[in-house]
Amino acid sequence: MSQTVFHIHLVSDATGETINSVARACLIQFESVKIQEHYWSLIRTSRQLALVMEGIQQWPGLVLYTFVDETLRRTLTSFCVKEKVPHHAVLEPVLSELAGFLGRPYSADPGRQHALDREYFERIEAMDFALTQDDGNQIDHINEADVLILGVSRTSKTPTCVYLAYRGIRAANVPIILNMPLPCDFKLLTKPLIVGLTKDAESLIEIRRNRLKMLNQDDKTNYVDTEKVHEEVLEARRLFARLGCPVIDVTRRSIEETAAEILMLLNKRALEKEKQATSS
Repeated sequence: MSQTVFHIHLVSDATGETINSVARACLIQFESVKIQEHYWSLIRTSRQLALVMEGIQQWPGLVLYTFVDETLRRTLTSFCVKEKVPHHAVLEPVLSELAGFLGRPYSADPGRQHALDREYFERIEAMDFALTQDDGNQIDHINEADVLILGVSRTSKTPTCVYLAYRGIRAANVPIILNMPLPCDFKLLTKPLIVGLTKDAESLIEIRRNRLKMLNQDDKTNYVDTEKVHEEVLEARRLFARLGCPVIDVTRRSIEETAAEILMLLNKRALEKEKQATSS
């Protein structure tokens, strides 16, 4: 017995990143449902929109769209009403609320969040910093970081730094290696927020074994030895305790969740500094 396929059209006048993220966050809540997503990005002319509407007629389903251009938005809305297709302008409620709150109209400029402005170049610089500072490299520049992530191997230090860099955060990471001296005295650092990442030892062993298999390497090594890995995790926690830094257990966390927690810690530190500056 064939399963019903639900078609969802994601229409955007920009890269589609916003609408795709919204759809992904919502669709993950619906299990055992077969969904066919149709992506329509950079739709900025009536001719391009005509192709979208043709596709909607061919595969009727829910239409979610992010248009800042009022003419295109009205055209697609009218079409969906005529075709009796469910539809929702994702950005419109937020834009209307913001316009009312700020007391001024919004500019109908598609893709504005991807403009080559100061914020864009800061993200590029942050990305370059994360890559050059990865895995304890260029330790002399580590005090220039906004965040310093510490952890044993396979605790997602690098991808977390890259994700933070995309948000404009200059992130560096240093691996904690058993019986190896630390590359510097972390207590002397004045700028970066130091964060420790930890993970359940059994999960680490499984991930490391899979890593060795991918590299066609022998697993008869301390890298996956149960006793040694437990010792690694314990030694890392002892270091975090000495530094008095926040610790995030990433065993059941995605990279996005770990990064979100770090961003919250950065915001908290910024608020504390502001309070101290105000009271002094």
